[in-house]
Amino acid sequence: MKLWVDADACPRDAKELIYRAAERLSVPTVLVANAALSIPRLAQVSLMRVKQGLDIADAAIVQESQTGDVAITADVPLAALLVAKGVEVIDPRGEVYSPDSVAQRLAMRDFMQGLRDSGIPTEGPKTYGQKDRQAFANALDRVLTAAKHKAG
Repeated sequence: MKLWVDADACPRDAKELIYRAAERLSVPTVLVANAALSIPRLAQVSLMRVKQGLDIADAAIVQESQTGDVAITADVPLAALLVAKGVEVIDPRGEVYSPDSVAQRLAMRDFMQGLRDSGIPTEGPKTYGQKDRQAFANALDRVLTAAKHKAG
């Protein structure tokens, strides 16, 4: 079991929680990014740097991940692909995606994109705060612990 992180847009606070969980639970963790990242020197944490380009990091995560792995992403289309593959997916705000919830989020994302494309202004995501950080920490611990037990 591995933990995959869509790292380019992952909040710094969420990454700090990921590093701590990786070390505490001894979970191999791969941050996938198309930009240089500073990561801690931990045996469990590595960086997979991919080429610049639209969805290159997403494609790498989909290709390399396996059923039973866990992924962190705020990218709903990526989450949908991973959930369909049997990967547990958590949003950096603590939402754990199921096949139903990811389908609903994907439909809402497409609807909002349609509004923006037609010139209707929409609000962006709210600031990542303490409540989000706590929800993410709880979900990450719960999902990683369950995935480790399942993997044996």
